[in-house]
Amino acid sequence: MAQLIPTAAAMENFGAQLAYACDLRTIFHLCGDLGVGKTTLVRGFLRALGHKGIVKSPTYTLVEPYQIDGQMIYHFDYYRLGDPEELEYLGIRDYLEENSICLIEWPEKGEPLTPAADVQIHITHHAEARLIEMQGHSTIGQAILERTML
Repeated sequence: MAQLIPTAAAMENFGAQLAYACDLRTIFHLCGDLGVGKTTLVRGFLRALGHKGIVKSPTYTLVEPYQIDGQMIYHFDYYRLGDPEELEYLGIRDYLEENSICLIEWPEKGEPLTPAADVQIHITHHAEARLIEMQGHSTIGQAILERTML
């Protein structure tokens, strides 16, 4: 599935659509170059669920936790990950709770310890817009794709 996203506001709206389509434990991989809108997508996702505060990329802390209506959402950014083994020290398995949602930027930098994606989202520059391509890699991921309006 693919869609062109023309503005930052449209990217936030797309993140909101993903949040509304998500009702179970889900792992999202957010792939793409610096500045393509991965954190903007996460901001829309979190705001759609009711988060009112600032959403910043956890580039230096690796993970930013959010608790919204009893649900844990973890925003990871592996960009500055020096070695995948750092995920073990971070306690990556502890974040994979039964009903948590994980949004992981730069998942390839944590391979082979990055948890498998339910939904992979690849964002690229395309003229004056962003091209989003999504793949569902699990039953949960396929259901989210079906519920997302692309």
